[in-house]
Amino acid sequence: MTLIKSISGIRGTIGGTPGNALTPVDVVKFTSAFGKWVVDKTGKNKIVVGRDARISGDMVRNLVVGTLQGMGIDVIDLGLSTTPTVEIAVPEENAGGGIILTASHNPKQWNALKLLNDKGEFISDEDGKLVLSIADSGDLEYADVNHLGQVTIDESYAQKHIDKILGLPIVDVEAIKKANFSVVVDAVNSTGGIFVPQLLKALGVEVIHEIFCTPDGQFPHNPEPLPENLNALAQEVKAKNASMGIAVDPDVDRLVFVCEDGSMFGEEYTLVAVADYVLKHKKGNTVSNLSSTRALQDVTEKHGGKYTAAAVGEVNVVNQMKETNAVIGGEGNGGIIYPELHYGRDALVGIALFLSHLAHFGKNMSVLRSTYPSYHISKNKITLTEGMDIDSLLQKIQEKYNKQPMITIDGVRIEFDKQWVHLRRSNTEPIIRIYSEGNSETVAQALANKIIADFKELI
Repeated sequence: MTLIKSISGIRGTIGGTPGNALTPVDVVKFTSAFGKWVVDKTGKNKIVVGRDARISGDMVRNLVVGTLQGMGIDVIDLGLSTTPTVEIAVPEENAGGGIILTASHNPKQWNALKLLNDKGEFISDEDGKLVLSIADSGDLEYADVNHLGQVTIDESYAQKHIDKILGLPIVDVEAIKKANFSVVVDAVNSTGGIFVPQLLKALGVEVIHEIFCTPDGQFPHNPEPLPENLNALAQEVKAKNASMGIAVDPDVDRLVFVCEDGSMFGEEYTLVAVADYVLKHKKGNTVSNLSSTRALQDVTEKHGGKYTAAAVGEVNVVNQMKETNAVIGGEGNGGIIYPELHYGRDALVGIALFLSHLAHFGKNMSVLRSTYPSYHISKNKITLTEGMDIDSLLQKIQEKYNKQPMITIDGVRIEFDKQWVHLRRSNTEPIIRIYSEGNSETVAQALANKIIADFKELI
């Protein structure tokens, strides 16, 4: 059993003993701490709650909502929702914060509390540590019977979210309608099965084939939208002679496309293509994390903008986007952040922008993919002995390659012309992750192997 407390929230497996998994005791403990933090920080007694469709969701929702009520905090319960929808709802409701009940791409035995501030953005590392401190201190007080919080069920936010997307100037509904796209959707039996078809219909897509769109939390395959998990989608795209396939993760903040021939558009290229479209309409800067493809930098510079790399983690990307006034950004895992809508990864706005782009392009998806620089990322890791000085090892690697351009805001990223390798320590395991990118799989893996050999020599 596992319980992970990090900048991404409180994440764990269901069942087991308190403190070692996401048990009811732990849910109450951390919800209470967050509730106190919200009231102390904002003075607002209102929190928005929404959840994905995983099978533990209803149980966790009952614990979270009941705990907040017990603290005298009013709850706006969106029910089955998406991460970006909750992010939009928090400021709309003038709430002090939000809690999204989802373990994102993790398998069904996991769930989590993702924590938002009053702007509907993930809380900072500093605030996250304060929430954990409150939880550990046990310095909590609950409301008496006359001052319990009230619960309001509000299922209107799916439409509100879609309406906001339709209102974006560069979302071209007429062009999408004229393109007559046919789309296959794989929503891994979570809330994307509600939201994605509803959005597509609003965009004028008339032919929608749904697979795994029943929001019952029975994931039919590993819910992370990686190529090896999307075979059924690729086969259905070819069988239906569809224009494309769309896959989202359980909480709908990651977006991946399958081309009309069943090939993968590539999760790294979701952001690249959307950024290309956005930059055609609005000149500006872009941001992605250090482990994302160089293709975004190439596209950004083609449009006269400046690309900046951020530390891994959505909150870090958002902060860098604000600092550089970026018009589009995100992460190479299929996460699109379009600040004109809100500062959060949002598969729904990504779908609308991508379909607008493809409609104007006027050719099929595989041709669009061929217009972008082709890079390949290799993902490796080195498992280390407990107690080994990881920081010292990373420092020695820096010294060995000190003549190469490098970024050290999150581990070490070393540049070799248009190739790079990013080394960073895991927050949860005694490992160093090694991501490398080159113009072919062979080049990317060779670069990773070289760095792995350096580590073995140092060890």
